[in-house]
Amino acid sequence: MEGTRMPVTSSERRELRVRAAVGTSTAADSVQAGTEAATAALAGLGDDQPALIIMYASIRYDLAALLHTVRRLTAPTPLVGATSSGHFQDGILTVPGAGVSVLALTAGGYRFGTASVTGVREHATQAGQQLARAARAAAGPRHDRDAAMILLATGLSGHQQELLNGVHKVVGAKVPVVGGSAGDDRLLERTCVFDGDRLLTDGGAVAIWVDSPWPLNVVADHGWEAVSLPLLVTKTDGQVVCEIGGRPAADVFREHFDPDAPQRKPGLVRPAPGYLSAYAFGLIEPDGTRLIRGAYLDGDGRLRTFTPLPPYAAVQIVTCTSADLLGVIDDVVHEAVVGRDPSVLLAFSCVARLDVLAEQGPVEASMIQEAAGEMTTFGFYTYGEFARTTRVAGYHNATLTAIAL
Repeated sequence: MEGTRMPVTSSERRELRVRAAVGTSTAADSVQAGTEAATAALAGLGDDQPALIIMYASIRYDLAALLHTVRRLTAPTPLVGATSSGHFQDGILTVPGAGVSVLALTAGGYRFGTASVTGVREHATQAGQQLARAARAAAGPRHDRDAAMILLATGLSGHQQELLNGVHKVVGAKVPVVGGSAGDDRLLERTCVFDGDRLLTDGGAVAIWVDSPWPLNVVADHGWEAVSLPLLVTKTDGQVVCEIGGRPAADVFREHFDPDAPQRKPGLVRPAPGYLSAYAFGLIEPDGTRLIRGAYLDGDGRLRTFTPLPPYAAVQIVTCTSADLLGVIDDVVHEAVVGRDPSVLLAFSCVARLDVLAEQGPVEASMIQEAAGEMTTFGFYTYGEFARTTRVAGYHNATLTAIAL
């Protein structure tokens, strides 16, 4: 019985540790970049056989050629991944617009199962259910083990929370979910996820089921602070927020801008006319915490979010500084690894954080590595982050999320 299972000792944890190795390339040619990154990752494992490959890459590559090259070197090991808006590894930031990064992992004490779905745009909840069942089945039969799920979805479908809802219907509150939405170097045109040798464009999602001999911690924090009292969203139309407290939502949003604070336009191309990356919504959770949802004013003056706000949601308008964002890193890393001796930290950060950090962008990656110590660190900049623990809600913007294996 699970309730009578003996705890894993510290010596057993060390014996069951995964080995992790990263390979990167910023070569312009897709075949060369894929060859360099995959070869270095595999070489880092020495004689050990990989059990899982994770890859992040710029959308600027010929992705079919890139993926074919990496699979030629790594197959039949399962591979998942996503296009990014920048990625980071071992404390080094690869800025948006170039580069591929490959992580090779041994199994250690874990069992990995991978799966993918399409149709997130049309049937997000059903797609989430199908994905959770398929990834869980691919990991093999469970024997009183703990589990977590790593989720990567294409970033422009606008239905990420509904995808999580479907996952929750299958796995419940016990299995935490972490991950991110694919980016495309801030172009907002086309994002992709990878499953083996398959490229899935908008409407696709991939997952890694992680069967574990011990509980895994999924952690999220953001550093944003409220600049408004609690407010009630009284009318929405999809991703457009029409009214807050019965008043025009755009007017209420603007009222909380600090006229003396310098505002940086972000690198995002389409929302740039009205998107101030230092303001967002904090969706108030039952325990009083705030789940961040990005917002911007479009060219017609309408207030939009990247995923729909729930009708009659309680929110606060929030803002942040670079120091606020960097200030949560130590706690996120500590909570992800506490009580264990992991080998790798998988982190997911938002391109909106990169926008606010501006010239301090590389500092986040270096601080994550400093907090992680000798662990390998591996992550990418997303169009939204997943971190769902005990509740159904778990889709974030402008947030740092993590899990350690």
